[in-house]
Amino acid sequence: MREREREHGLGLGLKVLPDRGRLWVNLPDGRSVAWYDRAAGRVSVLSARHREAALAVLRPYLTGAWTVGPAPVPSAADLARLSLHPDDDLAPNRPGEALLGELEHGTAGARTRHRMRPELLAQERVGAELDALEGAGWRALHAVPLPGAGRIDHLLIGPGGVWCVRTVPGRRQRVHVGDLLVTVGRAEPRPDVRWARRAAERATHALVTAVTPALAVVEASRLDAVPTLRDVELLEPGTATTRLTRAPATLKPSDVEALFTTARNRHTWTQV
Repeated sequence: MREREREHGLGLGLKVLPDRGRLWVNLPDGRSVAWYDRAAGRVSVLSARHREAALAVLRPYLTGAWTVGPAPVPSAADLARLSLHPDDDLAPNRPGEALLGELEHGTAGARTRHRMRPELLAQERVGAELDALEGAGWRALHAVPLPGAGRIDHLLIGPGGVWCVRTVPGRRQRVHVGDLLVTVGRAEPRPDVRWARRAAERATHALVTAVTPALAVVEASRLDAVPTLRDVELLEPGTATTRLTRAPATLKPSDVEALFTTARNRHTWTQV
């Protein structure tokens, strides 16, 4: 019986998408019909018509004791999310989304793909650590597209402000950060510092708020920076959480949600 119900849900084209600690059940046109709050153990139904089909596609994800009921009164952020077409919603983006797509479906040669993997692993590690800050009131977006094929690796919004984070894979070598360039071991210098500043400027323009540029350096055997580098923050996995949670609070929770709602909309970034 449950298998037939699940097939009915799949037949309607229902999709299960994670966001903000919930699993959302969406129709093919992007409208949400239900969500599952894992922490509360509750399935909230937005459309009575699709109740059984939504429960059917959610069953593989339901754990422990859970209840079903009507949806609570949505917040302003929920209403904004519900009105956003899935193709325009950046919240589901995974860390390193573009690299994942290229590795899974791209036409790059073996050597290029080999170079991509450390970048992807670094972005995934940083992304996981930033996502874990949600309990402290922070919200993270990954692989935010910019005009001209550029991307913001991670955009972090929380009590300590808005941070635009560029990931640098240290490859277990010494990493030196200068005023303009980053050098990893004996490789050619990378323009990560200039990129971080420029991306933060574009994010400031898009969100109409101050944005801090930052570099997240992963697995460096040693990290040092010139003393004149004062406008770009340096983060390392393992210490970034403490650094960010101790940052002076500049945004209220309502400000964080409003900025996140704006930032997750792909159209916010089309003219920056």
